[in-house]
Amino acid sequence: MKQLFIFVTLLFLFTGTAFAAVDLNTATQAELETLQGIGPAKAKAIVEYREKNGVFTSVDDLIKVVGVGPGIIKQIRDAVTVTATTEQSAETPEKK
Repeated sequence: MKQLFIFVTLLFLFTGTAFAAVDLNTATQAELETLQGIGPAKAKAIVEYREKNGVFTSVDDLIKVVGVGPGIIKQIRDAVTVTATTEQSAETPEKK
């Protein structure tokens, strides 16, 4: 019984790491639609905004996307991430 408890506990610990955050700078429309509160129209708006204006520098930049408000951002904040891209790295001067 003790081994079963340990197995179940470890199973729960490792399943948490299986869920990766959606990267706003690389996610497809379909990937964005997996987020709670983001349907096809909002996902498309996010992708189009990114294509027109460049990458997001923070999750809070989503406020600039038409149809995405503070409530949506609060709802998905823990499920999304923003990673630096080569485009961002080229714009940032190196520190010496």
